[in-house]
Amino acid sequence: MKQTIRFESQGVTCAAWLFLPEGEGPFPTVVMAHGLAAIKEMRLDAYAERFSAAGCACLVFDYRYFGESDGQPRQLLDIGKQHRDWLSAIEFVRRQPNLDRKKIVLWGSSLSGGHVLKVASMAPDIAAVIAQVPHLSGFASLFQNSLSKLIALTLHGIYDGLRGILGLTPHYVLSVAEPDRLALLNAPGESAGYLNLVPSGHPFDQRVAARFALFIGLYSPIRALQKLKMPVLLQVGTQDITTPAKPAVDVCPRYPNVQLKQYETGHFQPYVEPMFSTIVADQIDFIKQVL
Repeated sequence: MKQTIRFESQGVTCAAWLFLPEGEGPFPTVVMAHGLAAIKEMRLDAYAERFSAAGCACLVFDYRYFGESDGQPRQLLDIGKQHRDWLSAIEFVRRQPNLDRKKIVLWGSSLSGGHVLKVASMAPDIAAVIAQVPHLSGFASLFQNSLSKLIALTLHGIYDGLRGILGLTPHYVLSVAEPDRLALLNAPGESAGYLNLVPSGHPFDQRVAARFALFIGLYSPIRALQKLKMPVLLQVGTQDITTPAKPAVDVCPRYPNVQLKQYETGHFQPYVEPMFSTIVADQIDFIKQVL
């Protein structure tokens, strides 16, 4: 059963879906949100339906400033505020009598795959974490881009940051585009992979406030692994040119609580068939093992 709900995060209302399995609770719950400027309609319901069929409730939400959630200005990607939205989503789950407050799994993909590691180090009593093709190292991600692109995005970011300081409307860049256009993601094939996740006819804002470009290179949530004691599943793509697998491959042997799974896939293939069924089956197996 899918319910449309809303919850508060620092005075801003976030839009969400709550998927409930059949039977009586309290149910273990997977809390889910998307990656870079994406919205919950971009295939997160497909994962939630599989988890619900396996007996887990799922809370799927949009960050403030994005999708159906409130907040101004629109399309402002603030890493710290997104962490706060995660914490508010967890608090919402813990207030529900039919959801098990001790069995909460955080699920993230791409940028949110990094978020769930960081948030799990901030929130008490998280049962497990699933990070799919996660952003782990800002430094590694920067090396996926040309110097000219990095300079251009930095200049756009500085301009937008100054507008923010002055209280002006944001200056935007594209979240994704073809290689001949400036965007945060413009590696060959990534635009099609990203935009194909948007349901046909669904409105989608392809912009992001440019100031985000000043911070992504400094964001390396892989450092949070050293603080985590709960089971963690990291799923990386050996052909991923957006969030490279190497940081996870190098670091994960140090942590006995981390399961690393590698797949011969790129960044966006895990969201759709045929890779989707393999990825989500491993996630369900992991949840059954740890819960």
